[in-house]
Amino acid sequence: MKVPEELFYTEEHEWISVDENIATIGITDYAQGELGDVVFVELPKPGTQVMQMEPFGTIEAVKAVSDLFAPVSGEIIEINEVLDHNPETVNQEPYGAGWMIKIKMSDPNELNSLLKADAYKDKIA
Repeated sequence: MKVPEELFYTEEHEWISVDENIATIGITDYAQGELGDVVFVELPKPGTQVMQMEPFGTIEAVKAVSDLFAPVSGEIIEINEVLDHNPETVNQEPYGAGWMIKIKMSDPNELNSLLKADAYKDKIA
């Protein structure tokens, strides 16, 4: 199970990578494995404001439907439209092509409340 060192993680199994004030968000390899085959991802429209640790969408898999939680607050500036037609991309490349949203962060200090890779590995061990 992959847990890239350079990312931040939530207790709810989202990952976040940051480039200046833009955050790219998806679900972890562990999460997609627990969910099973992803069949549908519901994401909000760009321009939507999200708050840290509030739901921003849902992911539906063969085993369950789960909420997706925003690791940081801000404005959604892009969604991964590939997932509309190929939701299984989340299973195939959770840290790459399976990303879900990009957020322009309103408070970069919120990153301090997220888990680093080692802490996330301990959580899922």
